[in-house]
Amino acid sequence: MCKVISICNQKGGVAKTTTAVNLGIGLAKEGKKVCLVDCDAQGSMTIALGYKEPDRIEVTLATLLSEIMEEEEVSISDAIIHQDEGVDLIPANIDLAALEINLVNAMSREVMLRMLIESIRSEYDFIIIDCAPSLGMMTINALACADSVLIPVQASYLPVKGLEQLMKTIQRVQKRLNKKLVIEGILLTMVDSRLNYAKDISQLVIDTYSNKVPVFETKIPLSVRAAEISVEGTSIYQYDPKGKATAAYRTLTEEVLSRG
Repeated sequence: MCKVISICNQKGGVAKTTTAVNLGIGLAKEGKKVCLVDCDAQGSMTIALGYKEPDRIEVTLATLLSEIMEEEEVSISDAIIHQDEGVDLIPANIDLAALEINLVNAMSREVMLRMLIESIRSEYDFIIIDCAPSLGMMTINALACADSVLIPVQASYLPVKGLEQLMKTIQRVQKRLNKKLVIEGILLTMVDSRLNYAKDISQLVIDTYSNKVPVFETKIPLSVRAAEISVEGTSIYQYDPKGKATAAYRTLTEEVLSRG
């Protein structure tokens, strides 16, 4: 049975795309069939997987959603890229920004992505959606079609403060669009264990949210190597197989699998 996980935080720079890519490839390494969906007009996930010029890709997520909006035959197989590390990718580029504007006036605008995801759900064990750093229409679509939402949060004050707004958005989606949506967990990222400040922020998240939503035991450490992988177009597993961040993403993968 397929599980759809949206990786979401309206704050940029919290290792959201890094988490989406390495969780997806980690699950593939455990024998799961995984599709990664880039839901960001910047094409961050697409670039991170080695496609340096996403705007040159002809068939993307925007193409598929446009076909759904126009009630045309949807060419999903034309959009899927089979990536070398064992995952499939539905890429994104700047065309998604124009599509998001058009969604505002579309009928059933919040569930366009759900229609697409439901059509491929039977082919995968996991579908991981990388959301844009915003709470716009595409992010609402990603939450409306997901089984769960994983929230990466940088271990510093402002990103933690921004959680309140995200939680309210998730609650609204749960009430109006997707009653089955649950929070997979809050994942602390870019944690510098040498600093008391990072430890204090980590404890603040646990104290504030752990009685309401799950907080992953795994913490992703601050890592220069992890920051470099989007430039290299590969996963942390290939780029730094013995690194601390790599070990942390393996543990995160195990945690996600243990939750079913």
